[in-house]
Amino acid sequence: MAWAGLPHPVEPRKRTIFVIDAPNARYPDCPLLIEPDYYIRPEQRHWVTATVPEKDGPCDPDDFEPDLDLFEEVIWPRLYARAKCFDAVKVVRHWVGHYDYNTLDQNAILGPHPEVENLFLMNGFSGHGLQQSPAVGRGVAEQVLTGGWQTLDLGDLSVARVVEGRPFRELAVV
Repeated sequence: MAWAGLPHPVEPRKRTIFVIDAPNARYPDCPLLIEPDYYIRPEQRHWVTATVPEKDGPCDPDDFEPDLDLFEEVIWPRLYARAKCFDAVKVVRHWVGHYDYNTLDQNAILGPHPEVENLFLMNGFSGHGLQQSPAVGRGVAEQVLTGGWQTLDLGDLSVARVVEGRPFRELAVV
């Protein structure tokens, strides 16, 4: 958007994701659990977990250094307080990724830009991209082909709301 000379409320936010072995916590059918300060879900024989850093803000797009202390200092004490079966845990892997974080309302920005012909956006998902990608792909394809939302009305996530400063707030961002 900077190349087009347009303001855009999307910035990279770094997340360190941990894969942990917890031999006393064997619940393969456990759903995704979202607590106020971390999430966790089973992944085959292990668990995947992460948290939002206390000082969360934009990061350098080239910063992929893991914040390894987040597991020991933030996630594990809270996880153990919630479920004593996480008494013996070991981080077996980790990785770092960036969310394309929408600072206006933490929701995706979709569809045609009202000021630039043939500029379509699909970004600012704030971590929800994989969950929403099938519907978004279809919706934006319909926008390109027909000029409107057909199967699902995704208008609440339009670029126009961003240009006009009308947030469509998402509060469940981890």
